[in-house]
Amino acid sequence: MNAGLLQRHFERMGVRAKVHAETRRNRASGVQIDIGRDSDGEFFDIGVPRDEPADLRVVDVQPQLRHLLLMSEQPDGKHKFLCGHDERHWFVAAVPERAGVSSVREAFDALKPPAVRQLEQRLGVKPRQRNRRRTKASIRQGEWFFVPVGAGLQIDGRIALRNEPISRGGGKPHLCEELVRHAGELVYVSPRHPRGLTEPQFQQLLQRQPHLRNLPWSAQRRNPLVYVRGKVRHPDHKTIVLDGWHQVLMNTETQAAAMRHVAFID
Repeated sequence: MNAGLLQRHFERMGVRAKVHAETRRNRASGVQIDIGRDSDGEFFDIGVPRDEPADLRVVDVQPQLRHLLLMSEQPDGKHKFLCGHDERHWFVAAVPERAGVSSVREAFDALKPPAVRQLEQRLGVKPRQRNRRRTKASIRQGEWFFVPVGAGLQIDGRIALRNEPISRGGGKPHLCEELVRHAGELVYVSPRHPRGLTEPQFQQLLQRQPHLRNLPWSAQRRNPLVYVRGKVRHPDHKTIVLDGWHQVLMNTETQAAAMRHVAFID
């Protein structure tokens, strides 16, 4: 790995990259990528394992788009990361390995939910327009895609939650003016169990440790169908306004094994 060459590729799209060696004591296994901040602004903070073989190289860089595709080759395989600028800040997103991407534009496409790609095809969205934040098929804000629902699907606005947050977990939430959830799996969430426990798991936990009943539990739905309309706000993104109900879909980053190497959270 040539750290100087790597840094020059990042500089071509207008941002600094700091590459440094890390020991296992202060990091998880493998390369770690984060967005750092200092007195000069944001930079890509890339930690390379000192005691494990790892090779990093830039597969594709698009200075005008302010994005590049970074590949990490490690003992557990090859992983790719889309590094770029989205509206107000720099970000890094792990690309699903099964996608087999070799360019920035292919990474854009691989991170879209399949339903969005299918709708782009059906509506005839031109290839050069498909990576815009707003197309006939969807509106994007960060990792979330908002797809207009068909006229045949009736959403009862009377049960809508107001100023409801949506979040991938751990990051700053996106606030939706009106939101309706349907179906999904009932789970119990607390600060100790942010990913939620199913009903059987919850009851088993309380049988073993009854005192945990006093935790601030809340009943939520995992993987529900989510529909929103009105304004969607986030401090790092421009507010969008959804005219009519839209289904909420997350990008495919969570399908990437490489996501464990990304420390950045939106």
